[in-house]
Amino acid sequence: MAIAASLSEDRNPGSRAALDRLSALVEADMQGVNRLIIERMDSPVALIPQLASHIVAAGGKRMRPMMTLAAAQMLGYRGDGHLKLAAAVEFIHTATLLHDDVVDESDLRRGVDSANAVWGNKPSVLVGDFLFSRAFQLMVETGELQVLAILSNASAVIAQGEVQQLITANDISTDETAYLEVIRAKTAQLFAAATEVGGVIAGANEAQRQALDSYGLNLGIAFQLTDDVLDYSAKQAELGKAVGDDFRDGKITLPIILAVQRASAEERAFWQRTLEEQDIRDGDLEHAFALLQKHGVLAEALERARAYGKAAREALLTLPDGPVRAALDDLIDFTIERAF
Repeated sequence: MAIAASLSEDRNPGSRAALDRLSALVEADMQGVNRLIIERMDSPVALIPQLASHIVAAGGKRMRPMMTLAAAQMLGYRGDGHLKLAAAVEFIHTATLLHDDVVDESDLRRGVDSANAVWGNKPSVLVGDFLFSRAFQLMVETGELQVLAILSNASAVIAQGEVQQLITANDISTDETAYLEVIRAKTAQLFAAATEVGGVIAGANEAQRQALDSYGLNLGIAFQLTDDVLDYSAKQAELGKAVGDDFRDGKITLPIILAVQRASAEERAFWQRTLEEQDIRDGDLEHAFALLQKHGVLAEALERARAYGKAAREALLTLPDGPVRAALDDLIDFTIERAF
């Protein structure tokens, strides 16, 4: 478990402070978003708010709705439509988490029992569908056809990414291009949409919309790359799941793709047995750590994350300067420095 130790020591306290700065700037708006979330989770069918509140109460950084609020604030929006959009973004995200946990057969979400572990798969899928529907109701209430187009497109792309991930799961021949297509759809698309719609409701021009979209997309890719590294390095308390969950599930992430590319015949046989055939034995996770360390792929994956973070930072430069833009810049550091 040497990798887990080496990447979790000396965690950077500044990374959390970076998120806190953004949180402080949108705190008042976020309180309104939280009230909306509680209000719109309500239903006469008691199981719906019970199950939905379980996953919402489990925590989470609320990065995506904060990005919506920040984009609107940065462009001088005056109104409350951005609160509805931020709540819609969070509902879409929460719905995808419910569906993800069913597909992945996950027992934990953010350190607590997943909804499907408590109530079963069918209620989790159906409540996820309910939250998607609530999200679209909130979008319509803003009266902005453009935001409906952006978020509905994002929802479709996310679903496509989920299906694509199923196709590449347990296939060690998956290349980096296919992997990036999955994370761009499954994770980064919602980051991009969340940021862009905040600008749209504030009257952003086309150049500003493109900058917000580029910022969110590149940040989302960096976020997922970092998460893929963290799966082989963080403690369960920090990630809300056990170290090596991706390995046990046979997920083909960038560290694995790079390690397979550099593998000897013996190493490739190991990856084929464990990831493709799902024949995992005692000591295999530790051996996987050793191979990842041998080929330096975790550090390389983080370098890729930094490159996407740089692209996100460059996109911000065309947007109005001020404390909100600075906080969105800080968010890039938070996203990547979580790995240290």
